[in-house]
Amino acid sequence: MGLTTKVLLGVILGAIIGMVFNQISTTAIGSWINYYLVDGAFYIIGQLFVNALKMLVVPIVFFSLICGVCAIGDIGILGRVGGKAFILYLLTTGLAISLALLFAANMDIGQGLSLSVTSDFEGKASPPLSEVIISLIPTNPLAAMVSGDMLSVIFFTILFGIGLLSVGQQGKPLITVFESANEVMMKVVLLVMQFAPYAVLVLVARSVAELGFDLLLELAGYVIVLVLALLLHLMGTLMLILVITTRLSPRVLLKKMRATQLFAFSTASSNATIPVTLKAVTQQLGVNRGIASFTVPFGATINMDGTAIMQGVATVFIANLYGIELGMLGYLTVVMMSVLASIGTAGVPGVGLIMLSMVFVQVGIPVEGIGLILGVDRLMDMLRTAVNVTGDAVVSVIVADSEQQLNKAQYYQSNSA
Repeated sequence: MGLTTKVLLGVILGAIIGMVFNQISTTAIGSWINYYLVDGAFYIIGQLFVNALKMLVVPIVFFSLICGVCAIGDIGILGRVGGKAFILYLLTTGLAISLALLFAANMDIGQGLSLSVTSDFEGKASPPLSEVIISLIPTNPLAAMVSGDMLSVIFFTILFGIGLLSVGQQGKPLITVFESANEVMMKVVLLVMQFAPYAVLVLVARSVAELGFDLLLELAGYVIVLVLALLLHLMGTLMLILVITTRLSPRVLLKKMRATQLFAFSTASSNATIPVTLKAVTQQLGVNRGIASFTVPFGATINMDGTAIMQGVATVFIANLYGIELGMLGYLTVVMMSVLASIGTAGVPGVGLIMLSMVFVQVGIPVEGIGLILGVDRLMDMLRTAVNVTGDAVVSVIVADSEQQLNKAQYYQSNSA
């Protein structure tokens, strides 16, 4: 049985267990289960796995990106790859938010409902774009690594890699050391992945157990439209871009990205999924490691396709609840704010809700309205993260193909994992 199959079974069993626990949560035995299993053992096991993945992120990005820069070997090519990736990530984010607004506006979600805010939400201030640009250059690279500031880590690592290339022969022994370290980290990833099916089971079980069917039914319109919009972008927009730019089969990419999508779904973190995404993109989709080492961490930091879709659907939903007419100018404002915020809030914890609060303020929607969707945001976050990592893979394949750095034979090679 391949790892993908095991993880898929973990998701299914976790969902079933979570539904059972949710139904008996009000009974005496349900209270015991919630205390000792859902909030006890399940929480501990799930967090241990997520922490293990996050533990690998900085060393994986550092070593693989240095090896990638050295493998590319040309600073001009490196700049071209970065420019293509940046434009594609902003393009897909813009298309995602536009699709979400169009879809949600035509579905009239939130019309005629009278929900009350059951939880408070206070929007956090996003750092100004100028500060984000300034913080790209870390004053202390080690501090950036410790805090997980990925944009700063990426900048320093690329600069370090360019320095290694520039010294020529003297840098080759150090490059060899980094290549060995990179191989070691890939082996560590494989070790951590052995525990993935069990961790995914408890992560999904806990999320479903906490969700509650009453809340899901109350927000059914919002949830259904958001899920459909995410699927439409995943299966439609991204795959169409892939076919137009590369003529490659989207079915192959979707099949080989299943395990990565499941990991992203269970962890709800693009950064935590970087080791898995990088492995899938290089070993299964045939993207040159030098290209993938740049595009995958970069995409995990600024690619906000799934989050942008959530913002579009949530904006229309809450606006309709409050009886606010957005109009064409309002929709354009939402699109522009979402694309700009995808850069300005890169790497900020709780980025989805921060971006949403920024959009609400800009178009005159009460920020406290976000409290209405907080209950289902965890589940929706899991879904949109799966969309995000798929977007990272699509952009990586497109960029690699445009640079003739894609092994098409490997892309089409069958893989049972």
